[in-house]
Amino acid sequence: MSAPLGAVDPASEALLALALLNLAPAKLGGAVLRGGGPVRDELVERYRAMRPADAPWRRLPPLVEDDRLLGGIDIGASLAAGKAVHEKGLLAQASGGAILAPMAERMGAQLAGRLAQALDHGDFDFTLLLLDDGLEADERAPAALLDRVAFHCDLSGVRALESMSWPGALPVEEVAPLPADMLTSLAAAATALGIDSVRALLFAATTACAHAALHGRREAEKADLDTAARLVLAPRATQLPPSEAEEPPEDPAPSDAESGEDRETAQSDTPPEDQVLETALAAIPPDLLQALRDGTFARRAKGSGSGAKSRSKLRGRPLGARPGLPRGGARLALVDTLRAAVPWQKLRERRGSASITVLREDLRVKRFEERATSVTIFCVDASGSAAMARLAEAKGAVERLLAQAYATRSEVALVAFRKTEASVLLPPTRSLTRARRALAQLPGGGGTPLATGIATAASLAATISARGATPFLVLLTDGSANIAADGTPGRPQAREDAEAAARGVARSGMASLVIDISPRPRPDAEALAKTMRARYLPLPLADSAALERAVTAARDAAVTA
Repeated sequence: MSAPLGAVDPASEALLALALLNLAPAKLGGAVLRGGGPVRDELVERYRAMRPADAPWRRLPPLVEDDRLLGGIDIGASLAAGKAVHEKGLLAQASGGAILAPMAERMGAQLAGRLAQALDHGDFDFTLLLLDDGLEADERAPAALLDRVAFHCDLSGVRALESMSWPGALPVEEVAPLPADMLTSLAAAATALGIDSVRALLFAATTACAHAALHGRREAEKADLDTAARLVLAPRATQLPPSEAEEPPEDPAPSDAESGEDRETAQSDTPPEDQVLETALAAIPPDLLQALRDGTFARRAKGSGSGAKSRSKLRGRPLGARPGLPRGGARLALVDTLRAAVPWQKLRERRGSASITVLREDLRVKRFEERATSVTIFCVDASGSAAMARLAEAKGAVERLLAQAYATRSEVALVAFRKTEASVLLPPTRSLTRARRALAQLPGGGGTPLATGIATAASLAATISARGATPFLVLLTDGSANIAADGTPGRPQAREDAEAAARGVARSGMASLVIDISPRPRPDAEALAKTMRARYLPLPLADSAALERAVTAARDAAVTA
């Protein structure tokens, strides 16, 4: 029978995972330790004590340049020697040891890609320990690295760590490979839990063998398989088996006549793959288990909410230097310039030049990457009987987005259209107080000047783009229109004008989203979205929270596309 939910101590499981990692570091890749505190610090120190005394131990800075990471030319040594002297990068220095990566939840995609490539190719033999300090469920280390380290250990709320030891450990190479039936059990459990990564299966098989070696066994047993399911498969679950999603009826209490032998016989009748799955399900943390049951869990990193990336000469996140002249605002990258010039000094000395000669082709200039501010423009149909409900949803979504505006470097604006006109009710702002004051009383009812609403929002978007920000248009409508662009009633002309305004949005290339708020999805709204080249999302029963989630997901997808 599997252990009851929550009975496993996370700190002890993390210590066990690190002990297994120490036995097979090359095959298991590393571990992520989520949740700060003294327990995590003690776990890191215990893992370091497990490693050989001469094994390298390096700490990875959150922002590290490629030359520091991968290696390059040592400028000082090269100038002294008169020839190019190469220095080892951090990855090469950590070969045969471990790299500690703090603040892994903030690691950039470029650095994560470099580490993932190094782990895949095996050019540098190192173990990666990711220290994740994220507080929210969507604040996690990069997915590329989570897929390449075997163990995901959540230490949130853990206050103590017990002492554990395994004196009879064997080299993992002395353990026989898992037989086919055990591999099948692991594969079946992974499939039932929605795990689609082959690496997870390889990690689970290696973990089972390492656990057997840790206890002095040369062949894996069921206990080793259960450990692999707990440590590797359970934290990666993205779904529950169909039977687990429904609440199973409680088993009747065993009668006095039922003996322990009968219960053991009943358990032995359970297929091995089901036993492994039960073990993995029992090890899923309660909050993750509830999220899987509710269908609200998505294992992906949350977007930043900021606008499109752009290259800058003066500020932003540093990028690699490039050849060029320091003019037009560009700044000279002195170290990179010297690094480019050093290898050629011997040839230049033969021509009678000075000891260090820098030519035009050696010059390097600095580059930076800057993210623009993102402005989400809500364009809301405030006409008709459902106007107040739509406005309430939009107001709630605006307030929810503004609550995170400072953290995500974003702003929000609101355009409403009714009767014969459209107006900007809320100019671009990140002030929640200002937004609440402007949104306190909004009118509703009347005709539907859809073309005027789209044109007003497009004009506001053009102004936003002119000041260097990135606009994202969200149109809440059912697609119907009965007021033309000149303010006269008439559905045919109103529809034609709305399509013309939508084509203007499409020509501008602005990212946009059309949310169909009619009780039943209508072809008018979908056709309008196609004309605008916008994403289409039917959301008939949306509240402010659902609307905010939909807008955030669509905006992040548009910015990163």
